[in-house]
Amino acid sequence: MTKILAGTWVEVEKIILTPEERAPTLPEETKKVPYVLNVSGFLLEDAEVGSPARIRTMIGREMDGTLKTVNPSYTHSFGTVVPELLDIGLGEDV
Repeated sequence: MTKILAGTWVEVEKIILTPEERAPTLPEETKKVPYVLNVSGFLLEDAEVGSPARIRTMIGREMDGTLKTVNPSYTHSFGTVVPELLDIGLGEDV
């Protein structure tokens, strides 16, 4: 595998709760999977994807987890435009 150099922008994953630790009142499909935290930051030491890694976030917090992604980007959106909502708050002149 390729070593990712310290200082690289990466994303780590950390399991916060295993399925056994999750609340019994959750829906069945939710209880079956771990509760996972994904955090981006600067790699503090060289590491390989899939291996343990430590990062420093933009606000200076240090965290550890499994190195998942190098140079992660945002992939979410707010969905498609809802035309009925476009003129809310623009006044009656529109």
